Amino acid sequence: MLKLSFLLTLLSSASFGPWHDEAKRSGVGIYPPACTRIECPVFDVLQLGNGYEIRRYNSSVWMSTSSIQDISLVDATRTGFLRLFDYIQGKNSYEEKIEMTAPVITEVSPSDGPFCESSFTVSFYVPKENQADPPPAKGLHLQRWKPTYVAVRQFSGFVTDSNVGEEAAALQASLADTIWAAAIEKSRPDSTTVYTVAQYNSPFEFDNRVNEIWMQFYMEDELLVM
Repeated sequence: MLKLSFLLTLLSSASFGPWHDEAKRSGVGIYPPACTRIECPVFDVLQLGNGYEIRRYNSSVWMSTSSIQDISLVDATRTGFLRLFDYIQGKNSYEEKIEMTAPVITEVSPSDGPFCESSFTVSFYVPKENQADPPPAKGLHLQRWKPTYVAVRQFSGFVTDSNVGEEAAALQASLADTIWAAAIEKSRPDSTTVYTVAQYNSPFEFDNRVNEIWMQFYMEDELLVM
């Protein structure tokens, strides 16, 4: 079961940890090592592109916070994860403890300026054994995802407020003029750029850290024939 020190994963701001050079340059192609130890949502890789990866996630269940307003992704993720940590430690309607999974994801709806608050929603992947009847909890809500397509860019080190914006911009640039970029734009309810930060590692893992930027979209299956 999770120890409280695990949440330091989301609170650290140091930026170090060697990573395989080729994967670091390409931003794709590393299966998160955490997923060999704890449960992660299942996905298929549809394409490895230049600086991006296209995945199809199976149906999945997530427990999510309400929207958190903050100027800092790191601070908002800390706030959200503490709520989710309490949830999996048994502070829910069933008083049931739940196993830790990965990744913890933070959906980002960026603000219009550098000193304005953005909106963040932090989510925990519900293990399969709990998905049929996840314990409800005050201040949290359940999300049931249908099969979902995601454009992904990976990066190493620890997540910081400065590097997530750079990595999201790099992912968007790498998708330019692809069918995926058009699908992402079509899937957005408005012109706001929305992306998700996925974090996998414990704070004690300094080597081979894998974080991800996700941009979700929906496509008809017949359009996916490459």
